[in-house]
Amino acid sequence: MDTAELLILLIGSLAVTGFARAKGLPAPLLVTAVALAASFLPGLPPMEIDSEVILTVILPPLLYSAALDVSWQSFRGSIKQIRRLGIFLVIVTALVVGLVAYLLIPDMTLPAAILLGAIVAPPDAVSAAAIGRKLGLPRRVMTVLSGESLINDAASLTLVRVFTLIIAGTSLTIWQDLGIFGLAIGVGLVVGIVLGVLVHWIRMRINDPVVETIMSILLPFVAYILAEDLSGSGVIAVVTAGLYIGYNSPKEGYATRLQERPLWTSIDVILEGFVFALIGLQLNTVVQDLVESERSLGQTLTAAAVVLVVVILVRPLFVFESYARNRINGKWLRPLRIKLSRGHPSLRWMRGSAEPKLNWRELTVISWTGMRGVVTLAAAVSVVASPVQIPAQDTIFIIAFFVTVGTLLLQGLTLPFVIRALKVQDPAEDDEDVRSEMRLNQRTIEAAIELLDKRRAVWSKQYGPEAVDSVVNRLKARLERQAETFRRDAEEEEDEDRNGPMRLRGAQIQDIRRELLDRRREIVLEEREKGNLDEEVMRRVLVTLDAEELAMDSAQASRSRS
Repeated sequence: MDTAELLILLIGSLAVTGFARAKGLPAPLLVTAVALAASFLPGLPPMEIDSEVILTVILPPLLYSAALDVSWQSFRGSIKQIRRLGIFLVIVTALVVGLVAYLLIPDMTLPAAILLGAIVAPPDAVSAAAIGRKLGLPRRVMTVLSGESLINDAASLTLVRVFTLIIAGTSLTIWQDLGIFGLAIGVGLVVGIVLGVLVHWIRMRINDPVVETIMSILLPFVAYILAEDLSGSGVIAVVTAGLYIGYNSPKEGYATRLQERPLWTSIDVILEGFVFALIGLQLNTVVQDLVESERSLGQTLTAAAVVLVVVILVRPLFVFESYARNRINGKWLRPLRIKLSRGHPSLRWMRGSAEPKLNWRELTVISWTGMRGVVTLAAAVSVVASPVQIPAQDTIFIIAFFVTVGTLLLQGLTLPFVIRALKVQDPAEDDEDVRSEMRLNQRTIEAAIELLDKRRAVWSKQYGPEAVDSVVNRLKARLERQAETFRRDAEEEEDEDRNGPMRLRGAQIQDIRRELLDRRREIVLEEREKGNLDEEVMRRVLVTLDAEELAMDSAQASRSRS
């Protein structure tokens, strides 16, 4: 792909993404559909997937950005569910798909079949998360989906590495397989933590938002490449670094936070549109490969269709079976573990931790969010391009493409209907978030007032009592008015909840506030056009208004993503 083709692909995917966002449509699905149709345009050169570019340039920033937005507390609370889906479901899917492919494709060995299973095992939660945020999925569901997407790629790519070695003739025992997994996870965790701590330590001391943001952009690439060079998991390294930086970002300067959020949002939009367009544009190539292949067309399509069905069915079976099993364990075994752990402090680990409960509707939605993405195709391309001779190698990419597009269209297009039909939404969650914000703001203001009273004497000695009294009294009066406003708003929210009248939701209030900000900007521009305002002053006022709107939008985005 040359520079002109890359530019055309970026512009085209961005245009479709912009249209989808304006119309409230799921952008990844629309980009994929348009690219599927565009792949047959006459004169369009083939767009080849470079697995190295995808895995080292596209994947790290997407994972890092997602990790920054994940709540570490929610992630830790749901770690058992995330681990089951992100690791064990990937292994189960690889084994089941591998067995089916081994039975369907005569010249495919069992290791090659399991390799295919590992390639199609990891779901890509980008489209699912976009749909879930738009339709208001509860936070506990979004946490599981987001957390799964952060670690399932690592499990899949490690499996691909193991079975590629086996096919190449390396004789591995079960313990050696587990050793490769352990090394990948261990090295990834160490690299991610070390780089995260180092970058955070530097950013806390330089106080330069531009340099801090550049460090954040480079971090996922450095983490991925370094971990991979050390035989670790680059995915785990990137996710670990992102979780650490995201958790500690409140300790850093506000300017960096204000600058990074819109930057990473823009990067996400560009890269997501690019990768889904790249997926769709492979259709023409896949069709040509099918036509030119010496293998039976019917056999290949049958195998691909059966693998697609298996991939779709394994997920709900695993989700509900593991949920039922953990319900039984929680009901019978956890009380026993708690009882045994009381015998000695060293046995407290036996208690375990209770995981957030999900009802059958939420589990159904999680079961239907198995859309595959670019990691599946990148892994398939890396295997096909490998110097290792793999049995039925020509079929792997075709099946991987069929599964990716099939899950995107079948599950992606029907997921909104499933969410609405099952009513897996929590409209009260946004209102509770608003009330929590008001209570927290009130608490911070009260703490600031206490600090004013506590430090008044010290400041009076430093700057003079008269000047300090004037400033402190003025600041205290302003803070007390703000505290009273938050207290009154919180009481009104609670009264409205008890009485149940029609009231405005958070998004509707934001629309009103946005109109007010737009009107204030209009006044600023009018004053400049009249010659009553210097442009430097105008820019400073606009920065204030922009920061207010950014804070409003960021608060809403954080509530929907966390």
